[in-house]
Amino acid sequence: MEEASGDSSILWTFSAYMAAVFFLAWLSGRGDKKEGFVSEYFLGSRGFGVWALALTFAATSASGGSFMGFPARIYTHGWVVGLWIAGYMTVPLVAMALIGKRLNQVARRANALTVPEVLRERFNNKGVGLVGTLIIVVFLFAYLLAQFKAGSLIMSTLLKDVPVFKASVSWADGAFSGIPLLGQADADYALCLLIFGIAVIAYVSYGGFRAVVWTDVMQGIVMAFGVLLLLGLALYQVGGLKKATQALAEMTPPEHLIAVLELKGESAEPIEINKGTWIETHSAEGEKSIYRMKSRGVIEAGKGASDEVEMIRITTPAEIEKLKGHSVSELVNVKVIETTRYASGAGEKGVYVRAPGPDLKEAAGFLAIGMAFSLFILWPFGGVGQPSNQVRMMIFDHTHVLRRAMVTVAFYFGFIYVALLIIFVCARVLMPGMEIEPDSVMPEFSTFTTAVAGVPWLAGFVVAAPFAAVMSSVDSFLLVISSSLVRDVYQRNINPDASDKTLQRLSWSVTGGVGILAILCALNPPEYLQDLIISASEGLASSFMMPMILALYWQRMTGAGAIAGMLGGMGMHLVLNVIGYLDTGGFQAYEPLGVMPLFWDVIVATILTVGVSLMSAPPERALVVKFFGKREAG
Repeated sequence: MEEASGDSSILWTFSAYMAAVFFLAWLSGRGDKKEGFVSEYFLGSRGFGVWALALTFAATSASGGSFMGFPARIYTHGWVVGLWIAGYMTVPLVAMALIGKRLNQVARRANALTVPEVLRERFNNKGVGLVGTLIIVVFLFAYLLAQFKAGSLIMSTLLKDVPVFKASVSWADGAFSGIPLLGQADADYALCLLIFGIAVIAYVSYGGFRAVVWTDVMQGIVMAFGVLLLLGLALYQVGGLKKATQALAEMTPPEHLIAVLELKGESAEPIEINKGTWIETHSAEGEKSIYRMKSRGVIEAGKGASDEVEMIRITTPAEIEKLKGHSVSELVNVKVIETTRYASGAGEKGVYVRAPGPDLKEAAGFLAIGMAFSLFILWPFGGVGQPSNQVRMMIFDHTHVLRRAMVTVAFYFGFIYVALLIIFVCARVLMPGMEIEPDSVMPEFSTFTTAVAGVPWLAGFVVAAPFAAVMSSVDSFLLVISSSLVRDVYQRNINPDASDKTLQRLSWSVTGGVGILAILCALNPPEYLQDLIISASEGLASSFMMPMILALYWQRMTGAGAIAGMLGGMGMHLVLNVIGYLDTGGFQAYEPLGVMPLFWDVIVATILTVGVSLMSAPPERALVVKFFGKREAG
């Protein structure tokens, strides 16, 4: 295996991409404003066409989970992840077709600019809007943390060998030490988190929704070209998909260890073994073992051994042979304290090419049949319940725009996800040992393949693809949270007569404040990015999917029913997550009967929405006529 080397040209390529984003945001912010500040800032005056709608929907949906968490799953569990993602690939068809036209119609009749405002006006009920705002802030903020983590990991991985970045990290290491939160995070991660977060906050605050949409368009194009380029490099370097699959079929999952590093000989100076370092040892019988550091280890001078460290041990013979010469076997021995083998697939060949796939914790494997079924059925409908998707259903100007955009996004998703599946099957063969930090496999593999191809500068463009996905999600989530707080809490409930200037200043302040709070919380994020994304996504879907669908199509629904459905879906989701945490001690929801939590959340939300609506007084006829017309109301 060849090592990827750093090149300052990567920084220039990536900087050119970032400059293009800021230039486009600046142009968007200077464009003609068709309506007042609030309508323009939060919804872009509702005048977008096919390509704008299609690519802003695609870029926002294909977030850091698609380009960081999804590749991590493929690398860790193999081909079965194709079944895991299959349902999500139909999200644009289901979400846009099911609610797109009707939601746009209701939002225009209500003159609503946000999702909570649509529900508030639909039922003429302040409580509905406030509950919707609360749920959006809670779950989208959690979603935001995952995106901030993804953006920071991408930057730190891409730039880690660039001299200017190394010098900056050295400075940050000293400057951040002693500062709460900042001093506890790795200096490179913390530095990239600050740069990324401040950059996104700046252009969202300046340009508003129009800047978000047009930067999404550019980022959607960058994502497609970046994936296409990486697909070609991966297939060429692995020797074709057939060869990659054959190699994958021979692989066995690694072991996860707690160990102590013992120094061979003596050293007058401390010896630091960094995260990611390969270690090779030989037993008395000549048996070779290959390890990789999951955490940093230090052997103090004269001590002879380190404190306990986390490692993985490679178990596939072909990988062990490939890694020969990439170790520090002349320095240390490894004394294993504790070994954790995969609960499903340990020592078995072929587990990466068949269902249910290997899994470190679950004895039933990664994708049991109940989970596969529920994902395929519920994920597409879960996309209906995402406020960031619902907002995009409110911005187009004609129905034909929706139809064409729906088909465009469907083809776009099909290409992106199938290509990523192939790419990271190849990555599992070409780049062993990424189980130490699977969320970094996308940027690591991008820099690796471009370096092997002799064009390291191209990594800046390839890595711009996942970075674009993250930025497009972060800017959308920031704006959805900001609009919910400013429009639905302040303007509609506290100061209805607020001037455009006041709302402008408040919008900038809220966007900046939410972004800064997210940066601080993201300094210590969960290990698996996709876990947080799935949980937050399910929480939003469980709260908004059925209440929104029924609000759009069922005349008899009431505001009390909407509140009960949203709170019931949210409550059920939180209960299952708490039970899962108490049972496993980790970030994992409880799954009754092996079915994903969203299934049970939606059942509870539906029962409460319908039941409470039927027990409540019917809505006023004038309200029904406004949103359904006289004939339907009659």
